Amino acid sequence: MQPSDTTIVVADDQAMIRAGLVALLSAEPDLRVLAEAADGQAAVAAVQRRRPDVVLMDVRMPGVDGITAAREIIDITDGQTAVIMLTVHDLDEYVYAALRAGASGFLLKDAPPEELVRAVHTVAAGDALLAPRVTRRLLQRFASLGVRDAGTELSGLTDRERDVLLEVAKGGSNAEIARNLGLAELTVKSHLYHVMQKLHLNSRTQLVITAYETGLVHPGQRAMPPVQCRRESAG
Repeated sequence: MQPSDTTIVVADDQAMIRAGLVALLSAEPDLRVLAEAADGQAAVAAVQRRRPDVVLMDVRMPGVDGITAAREIIDITDGQTAVIMLTVHDLDEYVYAALRAGASGFLLKDAPPEELVRAVHTVAAGDALLAPRVTRRLLQRFASLGVRDAGTELSGLTDRERDVLLEVAKGGSNAEIARNLGLAELTVKSHLYHVMQKLHLNSRTQLVITAYETGLVHPGQRAMPPVQCRRESAG
């Protein structure tokens, strides 16, 4: 295994699907599957043991479900392991719960093989990814949600931190935010770190959701691009 290889754990309760995913990913020269898991508990154990870059996680599994496992994985790795949720369902509650848990991506199992490979590369590079039709439904959900009290929830943020949060919700990368706000990129990263600490969040997708839920940004404003949104770490 080369130092630059992206390492992966594959979690799916269906052995045939799991084997297919492993074969597909293993055929890529820069991807390495470190472990397989048939349920959420085994996936968490594999991540604790191997510390992969990416986990492909089925939503519905016996015992510990994929979303619960994703939440635990993101917590124990401090967001350093990216989780892509896989499912045959594009129901809103799964998308919303996965992103609230801090997942970096959400793909449907009927996606073409090349789209799955691209998704792994995307989240490993620090981006977040959603299937296009999932993104549309997610924004529709935000449009129908009641807005939480931003004044209370975001009261601990400075004006500049709120500006940075708004730019993140609009889909800006750190470099783009720096240009838009006239800041150094390192300063943007510092602000993002403090925003995540104050709001008790650990992923860029969670920042986007919070911005929508508090009414800081609304559907109709430029938000996540249809396929991907930057997930660069604050550090």
